[in-house]
Amino acid sequence: MTFKGFLNILLIGLLCFQCTGQEPQPGTSTEVVVKPVVKPLPIVVGAAQTNRYLPLLEGKRVALVANHTAMINDIHLVDSLLALKVNVVKVFSPEHGFRGKADAGEKVSSDKDPGTGLAIVSLYGNNKKPTAEQLKGIDVVLFDIQDVGARFYTYISTMHYVMEACAESKIKLIVLDRPNPNGHYVDGPILDPKFKSFIGMHPVPIVHGMTVGEYAWMINGEGWLANGISCNLDVIPVEYYNHTTFYELPIKPSPNLPNMGSVYLYPSLCLFEGTPISIGRGTDKPFQVVGHPKIESDRYSFTPQPTEGAKHPKLENELCHGYDLSTFGQEYIKSNPKINLFWLIDVYSSYPEKDKFFNESFNLLAGSDQLQKQLKEGVSEQEIYKSWQPGLKAFKVTRKKYLLYEDFE
Repeated sequence: MTFKGFLNILLIGLLCFQCTGQEPQPGTSTEVVVKPVVKPLPIVVGAAQTNRYLPLLEGKRVALVANHTAMINDIHLVDSLLALKVNVVKVFSPEHGFRGKADAGEKVSSDKDPGTGLAIVSLYGNNKKPTAEQLKGIDVVLFDIQDVGARFYTYISTMHYVMEACAESKIKLIVLDRPNPNGHYVDGPILDPKFKSFIGMHPVPIVHGMTVGEYAWMINGEGWLANGISCNLDVIPVEYYNHTTFYELPIKPSPNLPNMGSVYLYPSLCLFEGTPISIGRGTDKPFQVVGHPKIESDRYSFTPQPTEGAKHPKLENELCHGYDLSTFGQEYIKSNPKINLFWLIDVYSSYPEKDKFFNESFNLLAGSDQLQKQLKEGVSEQEIYKSWQPGLKAFKVTRKKYLLYEDFE
């Protein structure tokens, strides 16, 4: 190698060394900072926290208030308790029965569970409240039912009567809490006590934004039980949940709420149950479609047929025209948390026999006669919302006292 060639190689090496050894100048760094992705911890429902409630059951005769939603992963609560040698002696079941297959409003008879041999006592039909005789010899009652956060969904009414019966018989009640899939907002008219029924027992809005555990504390704290009595209540709260959490139900809570779309639409569409309009019972899209044979529309058509959970659906075998809301989108509901009155107003305006539009249950679902009057008078959607605000403002103050989880506002 020539001396000149050697110098060239040396010069190139020095230049490379200088480049690699240079301090990065301010604002010119190309270093990529990778921030760790923090995933939220998985929700742990009350029933899964056996370490918190098993000590309360030791040596006790236990009754459950439960249905098919009382699951711990893939194991039912009753099977879990029996495997843990808990002395479960009886099960009380709500609307739709212990296995969750009965129609809405269908009377469910008491029976025995074929899997465990336990007596199943129905709390729907003529016997909505456990009797003193049915509770005789019971030391503790466990309540574990998945709710959807709407006033007219009857599981909270069942809980009210269970609390009342436990208070009268001096029996402890433990609520194993679960998330509310509609717990991220509060909306709707406040129930007027004159319109109290099993589909609305308390002065709360249609969407109350509370878990069953929080709601139980409110029933107790507001003195809503008969004669102002108080239930000996304990709540096992959900871990890693708050009111901004969008919880996907692992199992359908009732036969006609088969998916999250139906759960999100339920508070808005259930008002149609007080009218001649079908909301899709007897189709593969219950609480996701709206229609009637007398509505002129080429948007969407469907024909209700007998199905499990809807043996004789409204407008059975009749071709209905209206809306398909199944593609309405979960994201819209999440970003616009409110009861949607557009469909109700639109369908009422296009229904030809307005004097036959409302039946006797509409005001019970709405919680007063005001909404029916507003619809008949042609009050706008925005004005109806505005009329709800004073009641909602007062309710939110009451609600705050009983929240167990961080709120959405």
